[in-house]
Amino acid sequence: MSGSPPPSGGFVRRIGLFQATAINMSQMCGIGPFVTIPLMVAAFGGPQAVIGFVAGALLALADGLVWAELGASMPGSGGSYVYLRQAFQYRTGRLMPFLFVWTAMLFIPLIMSTGVVGFVQYLGYLAPGMGQTTGDLIGLCIVALVVLLLWRGIEHIARITAVMWAVMITSVVLVILAAATDFSAHLAFTYPAHAFELTSSHFWLGFAAGLTIGIYDYLGYNTTAYMGAEIKDPGRVLPRSIVFSILGIMAIYLLLQIGTLGVIDWHRMTDPGDIASTSVASAVLEKTWGKGAADTVTVLILVTAFASVFTGLLGGSRVPYDAARDGVFFRPYAKLHPKHRFPMLGLATMGVVTAIGFLIGRHTDLATLIQLLTTVMVIVQALAQVVALSVLRKRQPDLHRPYRMWLYPVPSFVALAGWLTIYGYADKNSPGRHPIEWSLAWVALGCVAFVVWARLEKVWPFGPKETSEEYLAAPAPDAEPDAEPAGA
Repeated sequence: MSGSPPPSGGFVRRIGLFQATAINMSQMCGIGPFVTIPLMVAAFGGPQAVIGFVAGALLALADGLVWAELGASMPGSGGSYVYLRQAFQYRTGRLMPFLFVWTAMLFIPLIMSTGVVGFVQYLGYLAPGMGQTTGDLIGLCIVALVVLLLWRGIEHIARITAVMWAVMITSVVLVILAAATDFSAHLAFTYPAHAFELTSSHFWLGFAAGLTIGIYDYLGYNTTAYMGAEIKDPGRVLPRSIVFSILGIMAIYLLLQIGTLGVIDWHRMTDPGDIASTSVASAVLEKTWGKGAADTVTVLILVTAFASVFTGLLGGSRVPYDAARDGVFFRPYAKLHPKHRFPMLGLATMGVVTAIGFLIGRHTDLATLIQLLTTVMVIVQALAQVVALSVLRKRQPDLHRPYRMWLYPVPSFVALAGWLTIYGYADKNSPGRHPIEWSLAWVALGCVAFVVWARLEKVWPFGPKETSEEYLAAPAPDAEPDAEPAGA
């Protein structure tokens, strides 16, 4: 058992609070709300779809507090990998961190691929004659450009991210302002009969589908946790970047959703032949400020979508690095670029998977793709991490915790209930797709891969069970001697 400080792994702590919050918000917003507002309306069957974004925000905030405590206590590269490795090593060795990396190498880039799908979808507003093949080629070029821009030092990336964050804020603010100039309360707040009938199974099916879409839109509040080894004063910056980004995006989403419903009749959003079902923000601008303004803001939305993919691959590419460095994943992933100090193979692999996922997403239903991605993530990451927080409080009570979850364990229970709702309703909201079965099959395949890997590496269950509590005695990185803790 080791009590030495965790190695830096060659990363440099250069990202402050503003840049960290910008990275999270850019990843959270992206193209998500611009393509999922019609999906949310279809799930609920009317303007009461706002419930989905509120429920998603509450789940994101509860789960974000889990991330905040874990990230502040163990600010290493890899996020969930680090937390699951520390929490579950006592009983199952390296199984849980191995399964997380196994799954993250799939679900992180596939989530990014939905952003590229949305990019091409909105590009269709500017180029309505664009064919399927042309759209496919453009999407692949976008993925290649993201990887090329990420192939550099983190200090340059932080500046690029700040610019993209400003563009993201500009695009959503313009859509919100445009909606406010022609807002109709009658459109926004006239609900179908039985819209809030809580005893109806239809309502709860819609709620579960809306919660899934909502949390998908908020995903990204944890991006900087994957980059914990590159965050200045992570005990203070990480929790604040998570909470600030969730609250900021929640305000943006609610204004965007309500404003859009007050301009565009919700029935148009559910009509596959209407532009409002694929490019609803552009439809709002066209109706309020004219075609020229719609074209301009659509360009900004495209930049926003690009920024989301950019920041997602930035954080996600760090996940396999820490695992490989610890001997829990394929060893070539432990290599950093000799000059710019970023994980080359992790970035390249996730870029390829993103490209493949984009091509798949172009030929399937976006809502179903979101459902499939979410169910895989729920088992290995979301539920496991809620448990990990409680396990670590019991197993490592002396762990330095500059932030402790407010009202513990209430947020943990809220997060647990939300994730179980999403998972339990997955098959009902995707008839014929069987997302639960696919997620269980993927985890089972990962368990087989772990057994093979453990046999080759001669680790538990084929060797001694090793535990390493390197964060237990580690000094707080970049901490001020008299700094106040980030939370109670």
